Amino acid sequence: MKITTLCVAVLALGTIPASAAFPDRPVRIVVPFGAGGNADITARIVADKLGERLGQRFIIDNQPGPGGMAAARSTLSAPHDGYTTIWLHSGTPAGVTLMKVQAFDPLKDFTPVGGVGSFDHVIATNSDSSIKTFGDLMQAARAQPGKLNGGTVVVGSTPHLTSEYLKTSAEIDYQSVIFRTTPDLIVSVLRGDVQFMIDYFATMKGGLEDKKLRPLATTGLKRSPFLPDIPTVDESAIKGYEVKAWNALYVPADTPKEAVDILGKALREALGSPDVQKRLLDIGIVADPLTPDAQVKRMSTEIEKWRGVIQQAKIPQQ
Repeated sequence: MKITTLCVAVLALGTIPASAAFPDRPVRIVVPFGAGGNADITARIVADKLGERLGQRFIIDNQPGPGGMAAARSTLSAPHDGYTTIWLHSGTPAGVTLMKVQAFDPLKDFTPVGGVGSFDHVIATNSDSSIKTFGDLMQAARAQPGKLNGGTVVVGSTPHLTSEYLKTSAEIDYQSVIFRTTPDLIVSVLRGDVQFMIDYFATMKGGLEDKKLRPLATTGLKRSPFLPDIPTVDESAIKGYEVKAWNALYVPADTPKEAVDILGKALREALGSPDVQKRLLDIGIVADPLTPDAQVKRMSTEIEKWRGVIQQAKIPQQ
């Protein structure tokens, strides 16, 4: 009788999971940017939908700082149980190359849950400029080496490196003028101090819509859904030229696979939702649920790509 009772007890225990189903409490998304920016807004849109899918709150934790180091340290110092995730982005591959002190290795320290969204850069000029096409810009740069001013924001940012990559790919020379903010850059372009600029569609959307800025080209291999009448750099002049900004959800590398898979499935479902896709499009982002393997490849490829651009441009480490 005692043996039977013990067996029943063991069988009963066997039906009880070792731990409660994931997630059974709120999940944190560490975002390496301040509140109110594109990355923050995108993360909040995704967090809302993940919360609906998984029945738990997804809390945005903004931790801005150079190279995303503060956000990475915070994520890696938390338990690696799936309850702390991080928002990595297209600036990460360049950032780890530019920083003298490597706070983290995105390929070894983190594993992707999946891609979230992507968006092109836009090359634009003042609408009153005599430069009316990307071909005109290339011709002007070649006719006056080192004379034109091309504006971007923040040394080492993706727009800045996109500009340096343009120089080497097109074999042209112009002055790179770096601004602290996009509004400052746009004012300079409208004044004519800077002949053209490179930045994200979302940041110059107002100037494009009110026709103060003229788009010359976009940097993806396919035309942007936001500017379908504007050619790409690839089709205009430089075959194979491509730069896409992106963001993706990651977790520490040794996070349990079950948690990663649950988060990944919910993320793909969220990004397949028409309302999420529309909300992302409204802020200039195309839903891009890249698989974990594809995201690893993208990160690895871009680290090597931007390392080469940084070395050629002789941008000093920060």
